[in-house]
Amino acid sequence: MEKTMTLNLRVNPAVKQQAEDVLKQLGIPMATAVDMFLRQVSLTGGIPFSVSLPKVPVAINADAMTTQQLRAALNVGYEDMKAGQTEDAAAAFAKSRETRQ
Repeated sequence: MEKTMTLNLRVNPAVKQQAEDVLKQLGIPMATAVDMFLRQVSLTGGIPFSVSLPKVPVAINADAMTTQQLRAALNVGYEDMKAGQTEDAAAAFAKSRETRQ
């Protein structure tokens, strides 16, 4: 079937770049990946993967903490910051991604 429809999307540039990097390694053009996704939506009658909130470890889940526990955790972080025991957010996220792979 010939492709004749154009799709214009607004996406986060960093997310797009990360996806392009992965797709390049797979040898799949972005347009083909989007087409594959849309075909799977049609075939399955929904999003073709699980969509859920990430599981947050209890030790860092502020919603599950009492006010006292939250204040104590924030104080530990504040003391670490004052002592210079911090890490750049980009580096921390990169390390997190490496750990999950």
